Amino acid sequence: MDFPYSRLRRWPDVEADNLQAHDATDLLLVERALSLGIDGHEVAVIGDEYGAITLALISAGLDGVRVHQDLATGRRALARNAEELELAGFSSHELDATLLDGARLVLLQLPKALAELEEITDAVARWAAPDVVLVAGGRVKHMTIAQNEVLGRGFAQVQAQRAERKSRLVVASEPRTVPPEPPFPVVAQHDGLTLAAHGGAFAGAKLDIGTRVLLEVLGVDGGPSTPTPTVVDLGCGAGALAASYALAHPDARVIATDRSAAAVASARATMAANGVADRVTVMHDDAGSELADASADVVLLNPPFHLGSSVHTGAATRLFEAAARILRPGGELFTVFNSSLGYRAELTRLVGVTEQLERTPKFTVTRSIRR
Repeated sequence: MDFPYSRLRRWPDVEADNLQAHDATDLLLVERALSLGIDGHEVAVIGDEYGAITLALISAGLDGVRVHQDLATGRRALARNAEELELAGFSSHELDATLLDGARLVLLQLPKALAELEEITDAVARWAAPDVVLVAGGRVKHMTIAQNEVLGRGFAQVQAQRAERKSRLVVASEPRTVPPEPPFPVVAQHDGLTLAAHGGAFAGAKLDIGTRVLLEVLGVDGGPSTPTPTVVDLGCGAGALAASYALAHPDARVIATDRSAAAVASARATMAANGVADRVTVMHDDAGSELADASADVVLLNPPFHLGSSVHTGAATRLFEAAARILRPGGELFTVFNSSLGYRAELTRLVGVTEQLERTPKFTVTRSIRR
């Protein structure tokens, strides 16, 4: 019986008519895996956004498949889809030796960032079986020669396959010897702030322009409104906002939360590097869902405007809604966004009265007061 891909959902991630829970690359990866006849305990899956690859393999009779998903939303979607389809026989892992030890076949949905691919390639070459084969796939329009070059730094053989259904597989084999220490996290200094970043963290160890503008505004307008405020960096990335706020306000209770496991690992490393790990709680969570209602005095937000490779403002809207929920009445939301997106009206509708604090040729910073 064919696997019921159409029954898969993205929930709790954003759902829309133009956003699907599977694509042709998932099908090609599953077909290739099943043709190789490798035992499920020797298969690892990386980047399976909503469980399409993992659950199709389990449905086909493979048992013991290991899976790593970066996003908390993907992990919850996989669990929900598995329950809906009454499937079991897989285990979830971080990107580490427990995921890859003894793996002879690794299936990968190619990530957008080359740094993330570099970290994954190193991990597979470092921890998987000596005869491991890495089968990576993506939509042709998003694939680049640079991805093959990154794979080639970890594997002696890299062969691109013929495109099918607007997707393509790349097969990498014969892992090369890796350096003694993993290449990530990388560390960079920024005017008294140390940033550490794993490959999948947004902007890496760079201080992105939007964050820099928001930090400049916070230096003037972002003082705590109570003696010991609770401050949430919502969608924290590598933790620049949380670490900076903790350094500037030693009495604040700071929480950094992100749905990306790579971001969370980066933020924890950033807090340690800046000596504030004991004052900042870092959480792997979806839009602050584990934070209590009306529990925050200040929320800091630099929202994304992409969902994977799709331009979509739904992710920002979910974070605005989350901020409104977790802020106490009278609490403050500081948001930075690309000026062309014009979020001010939406922030006023969802959170409360919103004023513009700064506007550059590219970015706008606003303060919203929770009604």
